[in-house]
Amino acid sequence: MDMVTLGRTGITVNKNGFGALPIQRISQEDAVYLARKAYKAGIRFFDTARAYTDSEVKLGEAFDGIRSEVYIATKTAAENAEDFWKDLHTSLNNLRTDYVDIYQFHNPAFCPKPGDGSGLYEAALEAREKGMIRHIGITNHRLSVAREAIESGLYETLQFPFSYISGEQELELVRMCKEHEMGFIAMKGLSGGLITDSAAAYAFEAQFEGVLPIWGVQREKELDEFLSYIDNPPRMDAELSAVIAHDREELCGEFCRSGQNEKDRGLSALQPVQEKVSLWAGYARPAGPQL
Repeated sequence: MDMVTLGRTGITVNKNGFGALPIQRISQEDAVYLARKAYKAGIRFFDTARAYTDSEVKLGEAFDGIRSEVYIATKTAAENAEDFWKDLHTSLNNLRTDYVDIYQFHNPAFCPKPGDGSGLYEAALEAREKGMIRHIGITNHRLSVAREAIESGLYETLQFPFSYISGEQELELVRMCKEHEMGFIAMKGLSGGLITDSAAAYAFEAQFEGVLPIWGVQREKELDEFLSYIDNPPRMDAELSAVIAHDREELCGEFCRSGQNEKDRGLSALQPVQEKVSLWAGYARPAGPQL
């Protein structure tokens, strides 16, 4: 079993996080079943957001009575302190809990800091002092904001797109987080559906200490694939290396080899291939930020 510790949070879980964005597309009964099955099999980290419609409500029911046995991360897209508190109270009510393990600013256009006029970071500090949140994190798709968050020393975790078709600048973010004792939560480990070999995706992520991939789960067969990796984690070998090399060449070619060509477009390495495959092919696109 592969384990990962998210930087200085001290949160240690197996290297399979449950991404709860997709469960907003299925019934409450099915979502609760999937979340509980994941828990019973050994998954302990669950990521959701206030913007993911009823995802928090479904996790709240799934873990009612066993809240202390799991780690829950959720997010606020608030742009001011008043909305921050509204979101936090709503999330706590939805999740049937009195605390959130990691509370994340949801893809802000800037890096919230004390004294910036938004009141966001001050509100997060107050919420942590009151025990309503335990750790402060940030999610983003912008390289510049991600770098600023890491270098600020204000955040305990960064959530950012990271997969085997990522470029060099995403790899640098992983290295920076390690240097700053900051946990790295890897979203879009399957690049929104571009990557179809979950074993290769897992083996790639497993190479990086301190990186926790969260796999978006909507169907039981998808969950079963990742559950099978808990006791038998895939390792990089000639076969999986060949799969990765083929996909990198097919999906993004020179971009994957050289990373971002522009100084900073504020985009992840996924952007150059978005026109090749629809990231939401076969799904009804839910409301809210899609991380």
